[in-house]
Amino acid sequence: MLNVTEIHPEYVTDMNGVKKSVILSLSDFYALLENLDDLAAIAERKDEPTMSHQQVVEELVLDSSLRSE
Repeated sequence: MLNVTEIHPEYVTDMNGVKKSVILSLSDFYALLENLDDLAAIAERKDEPTMSHQQVVEELVLDSSLRSE
């Protein structure tokens, strides 16, 4: 996830110095979009049941997706 302190926006101001627009690098813009997508997925899945790491490993072993040690 992108940390807000890593973004370096430039501001477009009017004649009174009031900020009217923001200019971001493309990499910052795409990183913000990716963060937005991640947060939307988290919000959509917040009520889904969870599994412990051990449960996931056990299911993967049963499905032969992971070899047991």
